[in-house]
Amino acid sequence: MSSAIWTPAALSSELHKFAGSGWRFVEAQHKVSTLKLVDSLAEQELLEQIVEETKPAIPPECQGLDYLLATPFRYRAFYRTGSRFRRAGFTAGVFYAAEREETAAAEIVFYRFLFYAESPDTPLPSDAAEYSAFSVELATSAALDLTRPPLERDANHWCHLSDYTACQALADAAREAGGEIIRYRSVRDPQQGVNFAVLTCSAFAAPIPVRRNTWRIRIAARGAQAIREFPALGLEFRLSDFHTDERLKPLNRR
Repeated sequence: MSSAIWTPAALSSELHKFAGSGWRFVEAQHKVSTLKLVDSLAEQELLEQIVEETKPAIPPECQGLDYLLATPFRYRAFYRTGSRFRRAGFTAGVFYAAEREETAAAEIVFYRFLFYAESPDTPLPSDAAEYSAFSVELATSAALDLTRPPLERDANHWCHLSDYTACQALADAAREAGGEIIRYRSVRDPQQGVNFAVLTCSAFAAPIPVRRNTWRIRIAARGAQAIREFPALGLEFRLSDFHTDERLKPLNRR
């Protein structure tokens, strides 16, 4: 087994039990995006049903889950760029979450920065946007922990800022070995929190989010502010917190 090359057989001996919570952010507009198109709640319900019928079928193993949990596994259309543990192309879904709500906030702030860095003609927002943070319960007997030996010895591969090749190969091998959750270090969180890559719907211990919080996040050229309504919490992120990622450099010219 060479550096960062883990076979399914090798990974199967590293699988262990895990139970815990994971946090994820979504834009709050998911709750009201169709409301502005109708005149009543009954019409909205009908419209939502019509929209639902046009979407891909929910995979059998995800039946019964709240849509916030099932959505990442539902769309197996062409995945254009890939992500840390999911290859580009027609590939199986991954539900990403963070161990702490603050880490999930850092992740969403980074990707908002990245969006504007890669869309130089898109003006920065003049006001804060509303987000919903929700937590899910996870439980599995087949988790991998990249923050602990022996897998942490390849941390330089798992924690690369933009090259996900090794992580994607690991996810492929983990699936073949029966792995359901990958626990790994966040490279976006200035406090070095922990994330989860959930590879299968069977790793959800509850079918619905167990907690929900409302956040407002303001993105500016040199930093961002994230404010949770209740319980009250304010976080501030500087662009320099993520300065080692070369993809954000265009923001310095704004």
